[in-house]
Amino acid sequence: MESRCCRVLVLAPTRELSGQILDSFRAYGRHLRISAALAIGGVPMGGQVRTLLNGVDVLAATPGRLLDLVKSNAVRLGEVEFLVLDEADRMLDMGFIDDIRKIVAKLPARRQTLLFSATMPHAIVELARAMLRDPVKLAATATGPTVARIEQRIVRVERAAKTAMLADILKRETIDRALVFTRTKHGADRVVRSLGKAGIAAQAIHGNKSQNQRSRALAGFRKGEVRTLVATDIAARGIDVDGISHVVNFELPNVPETYVHRIGRTARAGAKGVAISLCDAEEAALLRDIEKLIRLSIPTTDHSCLKHDPEKWVPFFGKRSCAGNEAEQEDDSRINHSAPARQRRQSAKESRSMRPHAHALARQRHREATPRQQDRHEQQRNAPGGLPAFLLRNVRA
Repeated sequence: MESRCCRVLVLAPTRELSGQILDSFRAYGRHLRISAALAIGGVPMGGQVRTLLNGVDVLAATPGRLLDLVKSNAVRLGEVEFLVLDEADRMLDMGFIDDIRKIVAKLPARRQTLLFSATMPHAIVELARAMLRDPVKLAATATGPTVARIEQRIVRVERAAKTAMLADILKRETIDRALVFTRTKHGADRVVRSLGKAGIAAQAIHGNKSQNQRSRALAGFRKGEVRTLVATDIAARGIDVDGISHVVNFELPNVPETYVHRIGRTARAGAKGVAISLCDAEEAALLRDIEKLIRLSIPTTDHSCLKHDPEKWVPFFGKRSCAGNEAEQEDDSRINHSAPARQRRQSAKESRSMRPHAHALARQRHREATPRQQDRHEQQRNAPGGLPAFLLRNVRA
């Protein structure tokens, strides 16, 4: 291997994902004597420069730090035989497309290129056409956009009450590890502080944290020392931790596909998981987009329902929303849900037919009225211009 060169270049959008790729190469190639190195931002370049001095077989890197190393002549890309773009759509979302083009321009024309992407928007298709020659497309198609083993829930809650609701979830649910997603870095820090005041230990991981802080938080989360990790979408595809039992969307993502990637952090390797999303009134349109994408109506409950009726807390998944009245819930309980659909509809129809009509109820209430109430009704009917009874006394006086 020539000095400051690499044979395999793997580009990933986040530092955490790059580190996991490096760990995988070392694990799978431990008997092959493969040399591998990491080139990511957030840490000093000196150690990376020294590692690359003698050349490596595999270099896992983020685009920005790789370009910095190229500019300082710490790495040369003229000997690359294999280029791998991992999570290409995520790199596109994060604005790395120009950096990727600059890197590709420095690579040999004769190479093998592999592009991995969870989704294939038009921009990724165009990128593939520009970078690949006679490509073979492989698609791993699942039966649905989300894993069936994930128990998905929606809690409708006002924005101001979200933090208290999150604390209730973390206290009441049986949680091994919980990954909480926010949209912004500052939002993640605010959630961690609020949880701390509620007596719940949590740590945050996002772009404003140093690499050492992010590594320590992720290591503590993996070891179980920290049960709750609050993250921005930097972690949606960059965290692969066993035993995440719950994913909580403190805020719904603006892009529906991101929801799929977020909740995909749980129910991995055959395990089951729970995904709970806190949705305020302003996020209703985002929820509709998500349900349209996953082709599923997510069971929903209201925050006030759980607050005023604690018995409904644990089994609220699959329950009716408490928006309905008690009479309707009693009628639903009469229906045998194991019966065929036609029979259930007939049962519901018969149940509704048993209810007295509104005008019948009015006549019954009138018959049961006291003489004084009947006299007041008679006065109101005879009042000029339909004056109310309390004004009628003044008119007759």
